[in-house]
Amino acid sequence: MSTVNFVIGDVTIESEWRDTPTARKLLEALPIESSGSYWGDEFYFDVPVVAGPEKDATDVVDPGTVAYWTAGHCLCLFWGPTPASRGGECRAASAVNIVGQVTNVEDLQKLRARSVRVEPA
Repeated sequence: MSTVNFVIGDVTIESEWRDTPTARKLLEALPIESSGSYWGDEFYFDVPVVAGPEKDATDVVDPGTVAYWTAGHCLCLFWGPTPASRGGECRAASAVNIVGQVTNVEDLQKLRARSVRVEPA
């Protein structure tokens, strides 16, 4: 398991990553700098990594999930409903590979900036 930080504006989001093929590809690409967007309570941004769906890819995730969206080559942070959600669930636009989990989930609600740097902790 690897520890990775997302620096989004003046907020640092800490995460623990799984040992998966997608996570390994992303770790090899660090550090990554990008500009993100918000889709409900999801922050997502382009990354220079291409990966296909893993066997456990899903479109509904837990709050605090770090995921890779294969359809858009984006890394995503979820903390609440998106426009695709049914009720209060965290739902991606389509299946995502789960990469890890945010350890300071409550700080996700503070996100407002678009600039992001992803780096090993």
